[in-house]
Amino acid sequence: MESLTKINSIPIQIEGFKAAPDIAPQASPLDFKKVFQESVREVNGLNTQAKTMVEALATGQTNDVSGVMLAVKKSNLAFMSILQIRNQMVEAYQEIMRMRV
Repeated sequence: MESLTKINSIPIQIEGFKAAPDIAPQASPLDFKKVFQESVREVNGLNTQAKTMVEALATGQTNDVSGVMLAVKKSNLAFMSILQIRNQMVEAYQEIMRMRV
């Protein structure tokens, strides 16, 4: 009789262990606006750093010509990259505006 009582209590115990709902971690989508703004800040920082290094070279505070040239080229490359992204965004916007509804 005792074993029947144990068997009868199993469904009650099983109900307490219901399967958890299928919860997938919510991956936060990258916000393009924030990513682009951060990229522009980085490019601005590189430009400021290059400008500071050029001024230091011009005033004789440093003799690292190769470091200054590297900073200027790095700044220029970053600026050209962000400019290309902007151009593609403008082109995509214009293409969307040309679509007929």
